[in-house]
Amino acid sequence: MSDVYYDEIVADDRRVSQVYSGVSLNRMGAIESNDNLREWRESAQHWEKHAQTLRTMFAPITRALIEEAGIAEGQSVLDVAGGPGEPSLTIAKVVGPTGSVTCTDAVGEMVAAAESEAGRRGLTNIKFRQCTADSLPFESSEFAAVVSRLGAMFFPDPLVALGEMLRVTKSGCAVSLAVWDRSELNPFFYVVTDVISRYVEMASADPNAPGAFRFAESGKLAGILSDAGATGVRERSLAFRMEAPISREQFWELRSETSGTLREKLASITVAQARRAALEVQEAVREFFPNDRMSLPAHMIIVTGIKQ
Repeated sequence: MSDVYYDEIVADDRRVSQVYSGVSLNRMGAIESNDNLREWRESAQHWEKHAQTLRTMFAPITRALIEEAGIAEGQSVLDVAGGPGEPSLTIAKVVGPTGSVTCTDAVGEMVAAAESEAGRRGLTNIKFRQCTADSLPFESSEFAAVVSRLGAMFFPDPLVALGEMLRVTKSGCAVSLAVWDRSELNPFFYVVTDVISRYVEMASADPNAPGAFRFAESGKLAGILSDAGATGVRERSLAFRMEAPISREQFWELRSETSGTLREKLASITVAQARRAALEVQEAVREFFPNDRMSLPAHMIIVTGIKQ
């Protein structure tokens, strides 16, 4: 199995990686007509449907970003590519009523989902903005911390995007980024990929192109953050259990619904093959579901730098 397969949820992100950071705001209209973005917009309803499960699964990453960025009560924080609301919603509770969070994403449906959830929770210290990472519509030195959870590896030009994130960060404050470690350390990806590759061809990709494991090599993202102008850059390996109160059947439902790429591949095979693939995935992940509850080992890399 190649360690750069693009199936899974993040492959869907790859399809619109140029949306997250590779285009300027005055091109948003053209992007919205793009077939890939339309597919991602169609995925937004599924991300919203599974938002609580995803929030629970990725909670350890959110906690690590809060710790690494030094986020505390009363601060103003920017979340870049926040999707349907995390880690913004969690950070809003940390900074409290005297602080504020701005949640951004390039997909309007994601921003709307995040805003809806904030309203449901009664949060009043959070703002929302549809924008891209390489052209942030904020003043320089506006935020006490800037974070991006599982977004940086999809920036077509990471140097430009990280430069923008540093620009809007206050002097002496942190930019903190979470990215996936190697695929073989993350069965959330490789188990499904192994099964689906029996039915459809799985293409490998350029490890330097936007994709899930683009920054899985130690030091790679840290070097770019340094080149963007950050000081005191540090890298942290984060190993944890990706846990959620879902069954193997529900795991497959989440995976097959939230990934547009996986939905496309399943649509290319027969109904009978798709059913077999679903059963094979559920059997392959059995060891990671003790007591019929998901507990997958997961590995991330957290990279943090300080604005001079």
